[in-house]
Amino acid sequence: MTRISVVIPVLNDARMLEICLHTLRAQTRRADEIIVVDNGSSDDSVCVAEAAGARVIGEGRPGITAAAAAGFDEADGDIIARCDADSRLPSDWLETIERHFHTHPDAVAVTGPGRFYDLSRVATAVAQVFYIDAYFLLMHAALANNVLFGSNCAVLAPAWRRISETVPRDDTELHDDIDLSFRLFPSATVLHDRELVVGISGRPFNSLTGAHRRVRRALHTLAIHWPDQRPSRRWQARRAARLRTR
Repeated sequence: MTRISVVIPVLNDARMLEICLHTLRAQTRRADEIIVVDNGSSDDSVCVAEAAGARVIGEGRPGITAAAAAGFDEADGDIIARCDADSRLPSDWLETIERHFHTHPDAVAVTGPGRFYDLSRVATAVAQVFYIDAYFLLMHAALANNVLFGSNCAVLAPAWRRISETVPRDDTELHDDIDLSFRLFPSATVLHDRELVVGISGRPFNSLTGAHRRVRRALHTLAIHWPDQRPSRRWQARRAARLRTR
């Protein structure tokens, strides 16, 4: 029987975490394990997680990369699903993720987009096009593959274990989902389901500083990987892998 672990990094997001965990309890396919990684919260995030029956682990190194990686390392599921504390999950989220892996046995990861639930109608439309859609389009070109979206993704445990030791845990400027996507092989099957949508907060776009921080981290992550994994090399590697399987 397939086991699914859900990893949720948190830092002072108790009220949003409470809602996220409520949506997890309402899943048509329940999680076998929920791991909340406390990254140094000073609010009652830990109490909220424990009250909901989640297993709480601490990660002293700051940053979502270190927190998410710590949760992935602790997970004992066959599938490791990842969302954020502010994610609001549809009731069939885990059921859909599990079905994708069963239907596509060659897949190593599954992801889908987010939809902002706390922006105005106009701001939501703009953010969907210039952030969500642009993210998937531009990163696909850079990766020669689908990119993972950290608020809404799942990875097979063996795939994570193969790359876990290579993930830098001390770089707080790393865009963790882009970094993880780069560390998967260019030929790896990463499924992107446009219908697998989770609600996400638009807080990063409440200020220019928040938006700029995300762009800066994306560019920093690309700069780390591009000396050895330029888009042209990844596309060539992907084409070569396809030719070998014909």
